[in-house]
Amino acid sequence: MILFPAIDLKEGQCVRLKLGEMSQATVYNADPAAQAKAFEEQGFEWLHVVDLDGAFAGTSVNGAAVEAILAATKNPVQLGGGIRTIEQIEAWLDKGLARVILGTVAVRDPDLVRGACRRFPGRIAVGIDARGGYVAVEGWAEISELSAAELAKRFEGAGVAAIIYTDIDRDGVLTGINWEATIDLAEAVDIPVIASGGLASIADIVRMTMPDAAKLEGAISGRALYDGRVDPAEALRILREAQS
Repeated sequence: MILFPAIDLKEGQCVRLKLGEMSQATVYNADPAAQAKAFEEQGFEWLHVVDLDGAFAGTSVNGAAVEAILAATKNPVQLGGGIRTIEQIEAWLDKGLARVILGTVAVRDPDLVRGACRRFPGRIAVGIDARGGYVAVEGWAEISELSAAELAKRFEGAGVAAIIYTDIDRDGVLTGINWEATIDLAEAVDIPVIASGGLASIADIVRMTMPDAAKLEGAISGRALYDGRVDPAEALRILREAQS
């Protein structure tokens, strides 16, 4: 069970959004690379990075910040936001990313995702961001007619390394992860699922250790870590002890 600290990038800075609204961004660190190194020193073993500007623009915007992060940490990094072609995927993997997260393109061009999984086995994740149970695309600006489960099932057997499931209605508001919807999704597919959106306290960390959450790969934490609501040492200790 992995706890992924999140770095969301907007205009080269480390921010957190509220309910996915770009107008409601709080800057937490002007130096994302330093933040990445700090997470590594706190004991985290993975890093989740999102290029928020890129998600809206449809192409990487905060590339320099991502490259600085890759240079600053030895931890594997997964990146999403604006990556929509095989060429972009290959370029980022060549720069040292462990995993690329495909979101909008998973709805628009599922064959591209399947092809990427064949070409880069184990290194392609799908980001499913849902509002009211339906998949949002284009940086959460548009709601599709697809349910999260319908989209996930399209990629069964394709070789997707993980699904990052975000409940937008809970993102950045510290109300707790939507465990019911996340676990339901994990039970609907064989692909590992990572919970995202709303992790609020140590109670969510403890919830990660419950038997029905065992099939999840982990969960992502952003604002709760930055605000000090989740102590990294305590959270990582709880997860280690649960696995021992």
